Amino acid sequence: MEQIFLGLGTNVAPKKAYLSAVKAYIEEEVGPVVQASSLYETAAWGKTDQSDFMNQVIEIQSHLSPIALLDTVLAIEKKMGRVRIEKWAERIIDIDLLFYGQEMIQEARLVVPHPFIAVRNFVLAPLVEIAPDFIHPLTELSIAELYEQCPDQLAVRRIESPT
Repeated sequence: MEQIFLGLGTNVAPKKAYLSAVKAYIEEEVGPVVQASSLYETAAWGKTDQSDFMNQVIEIQSHLSPIALLDTVLAIEKKMGRVRIEKWAERIIDIDLLFYGQEMIQEARLVVPHPFIAVRNFVLAPLVEIAPDFIHPLTELSIAELYEQCPDQLAVRRIESPT
């Protein structure tokens, strides 16, 4: 099976409860969680006039194709109450498909690897914790190398080890 990595985030209380709930939905509807990073707190990225985020990266296994996986995680977001009105606005839950093995996908609905991985510390910090040697198929750099080179200046604070 492919190494599939998902980025999870929320900036609506109760943050830990939402991250716990989304992992349960993913295990039910997508496949098992192989490993999970610690929880990280970060300032909002993109639209900064909102509450801090709690982020986590998980590695999962799934038999779903990339598009079926995208449709399933979007349905989970909706089930949890996410409403998409404004880009980068406050949200109950955000699930990003970061990597689907070494696949490179450029479609209208899906770009994999996620196009902003290399410039977001809130993704790289938890990802380097669980997969430092994973090679980004476009840059051919490891996650650890990408993290060292990341231009993002926003602080990322580890707040809790995985459960």
